[in-house]
Amino acid sequence: MAGSWDGSRDIGSQSDDSFQYERKITEPIYDAFICPLSKQIMKDPVTIETGQTFEREAIEKWFDDCKENGRKLVCPMTLREVNTTDMNPSIALRKTIEEWNARNEAVQLDMAFKSLTLNSSESDILQALRFIQQFAGKNVSNKHIIRNAELIPSIVEMLKSTIRKVRLRALETLKIVVEDDNDNKEIMAEGDKVRTIVKFLNHEQSEREEAVSLLFELSKSESLCDKIGSVNGAILILVGMTSSKSENPLIVEKADKTLENLEKSENNVRQMAANGRLQPLLTLLLEGSHEIKVSMASYLGDLALSNDVKAYVATTVGSSLINLMKSNDMQSREAALKALNQVSSCEPSAKVLVDEGILSPLVKDLFAGPAHLPMRLKEVCATILANIVNSDSNFDSIPVGPNHQTLVSEDIIHNLLQLISNTGPSIECKLLQVLVGLTNSPATAVGVADAIKSLGATISLVQFIEAPQKDLRMVSIKLLQNLSIHMGLELADCLCGPAGHLSSLFKVIAENITSTEEQAAAIGIVADLPEMDVRLTTQMLDSGDFVIVVSRIKVIRQGETRSSRFVTPYLEGLVRVLSRITFVLPEDPKSVSFCRDYDLTGLFTELLQANGLDNVQMVSALALHNLSKESKHLTRLPELPSPGFCGSIFPCMSNQPVMMGLCRVHRGTCTQRDTFCLIEGQALARLVALLDHTNDKVVEASLRALSTLLDDGVNIEGAVNVLCEIEGIRPILDVLLEKQTESLKELAVWMVERLLRTTDIASEVSGDPSVTTALVDAFKHGDYQTRPIAERALKHIDRMPNFSGIFSNMG
Repeated sequence: MAGSWDGSRDIGSQSDDSFQYERKITEPIYDAFICPLSKQIMKDPVTIETGQTFEREAIEKWFDDCKENGRKLVCPMTLREVNTTDMNPSIALRKTIEEWNARNEAVQLDMAFKSLTLNSSESDILQALRFIQQFAGKNVSNKHIIRNAELIPSIVEMLKSTIRKVRLRALETLKIVVEDDNDNKEIMAEGDKVRTIVKFLNHEQSEREEAVSLLFELSKSESLCDKIGSVNGAILILVGMTSSKSENPLIVEKADKTLENLEKSENNVRQMAANGRLQPLLTLLLEGSHEIKVSMASYLGDLALSNDVKAYVATTVGSSLINLMKSNDMQSREAALKALNQVSSCEPSAKVLVDEGILSPLVKDLFAGPAHLPMRLKEVCATILANIVNSDSNFDSIPVGPNHQTLVSEDIIHNLLQLISNTGPSIECKLLQVLVGLTNSPATAVGVADAIKSLGATISLVQFIEAPQKDLRMVSIKLLQNLSIHMGLELADCLCGPAGHLSSLFKVIAENITSTEEQAAAIGIVADLPEMDVRLTTQMLDSGDFVIVVSRIKVIRQGETRSSRFVTPYLEGLVRVLSRITFVLPEDPKSVSFCRDYDLTGLFTELLQANGLDNVQMVSALALHNLSKESKHLTRLPELPSPGFCGSIFPCMSNQPVMMGLCRVHRGTCTQRDTFCLIEGQALARLVALLDHTNDKVVEASLRALSTLLDDGVNIEGAVNVLCEIEGIRPILDVLLEKQTESLKELAVWMVERLLRTTDIASEVSGDPSVTTALVDAFKHGDYQTRPIAERALKHIDRMPNFSGIFSNMG
């Protein structure tokens, strides 16, 4: 009886030509080899009482069925009843079958070897691969035979086939051949076999699934782990599979298990970390040997991490890195500092590191001598500390020194300043960034400013404005801006000195078309300096600094500068600096001339329309207030002609001429440009419009500017008429009724009292109970200045008699 190609008796699936070809080259199957029950070649032949031979498993099942069904025990071939189920092994037959199998399989293996070429037909290749699968699956020794027959390279060659079924069958076969066989896995490590398999990870799903299953099997060998990891893109693709939401779950699971096996190699762990699978590296940082921890920390410092990942890393291994930083081994400390520098650069991770206790050892290393830590590592320490202080932590309460000093303690600031003065530009920049971080928070800025003033170190910091290194200059300017609000007098003294630091600051302010962070910080310094410092304002006038400011404001307002995120603080600073010239008008005639020459009244009026820029509107309104207060002194009063001899003796004989074109408020000749008169331009309407602003500071500044029209020394009745014409009375009354800040209420009461001096206004307001109620409230609850003003206002509308007794009893 002839057999099939792969040793089974099922030959119906093969063509006649194939069957005839295989009969010629394979040894026939003898009937004695076939079990009468299973119809398969016997593996464990046994003989029963009747002398018939069966496969042990088949005859045992026959007897069991007889017992279960209550039938007599009979021989399935002779149907003769048997008395016993004893079986005797047919050792000779089994050995004959095994020898036959060996000879037949050797022939079939040779056939398979010859069929595994790309020139063979698809069916021959598929049959050969199927036979190898079945042969390898029988026992471990068969896998050795496959290896010795050099079939593995031939199977790998089939992966180059253009037929997908062949490639799939080849991947399946390789997985079976290498399963639980390290020697066969080692053969797969040779040449480009692994690289070829990795390429299948980018194929369609079925091939991808077989490829990742094969890689999983190969990854069980430690020597193969390095080989797989060395294939460019292998780990990246596997990591991508594990994080894909559209991937087949089975593929995801196999990819994940493969990566777990690959973690046995440090190089693979590094690659995984670089491709977003960070946990294996963190595990080694926590559980590895000291040498591995150092290696992983060093590599962690080279990675580009997102802020979320940095926070996770800090939470997971922050303590371990800090302990490594405390090591006496310089290599360990360098690796730890490198990693901490990377991890600390976002606020959430920095806060975690603070909680883990990084500050004390970090400050200790920073201030230690060069023998303890080289300067290059001190620079890293300074960078980490600069990162740390930008987090929202209470640095004024966290001890960092042996005597419970904090980062804002005077001796710590002194050490920082001393280190700044004794190092190079790179570390100077980092140390200044530390001070910038500390002064970013109002809570700690005061302490730093006090320490700097106490140490007399202001001039040392100001000198960095002259630094040739742009980054050093920039960070020093940012620091001075943070300090300027707390030490304006000291900064003004230093900037006005003979060294010309103020001029250097204005060079920065004017140097770019784009509004930069450095320019915004530089103008912010000047804006925070004392407004009433005539010396400083005079120097700025003499140096042409205000000309620069006016020019830059106009460029920004005309849209000629490129937009940037710093244009708003830059413009706000420019407007604040320009407004300071209006604070010294009574003392400095040159400032009056400048305001006229550059029509600052018109410029500030225009800036009132800077919608969305509350600070610009507020400062502009205050500047107009200062300018308008000078109008009554600058207006040119008319020169009346002499009445003549008779007119001087008999006034009734003298006709006083009617003067036309005079200002109704200032009684003289006024212009917006020369006398800063608000009536002559568009300022009044815009100021009145701002009384409805949502920002109380803008409202108060606008009200103050309008109040100059009702000041002593002007024609209040004329001013009231002007306000009536532009419908400005009601908005002023609304401020009294609606605004909540005390200073705004006090100013509103003062203005309303002035308005009520006009009979028509008093008559109209007397019928408004809400205004009366507001004035009564101011009279009852105002301060010692506001109460008498409210009393006068109530008298103007004939409401005071009802409350006169109350006032006398409230003292």
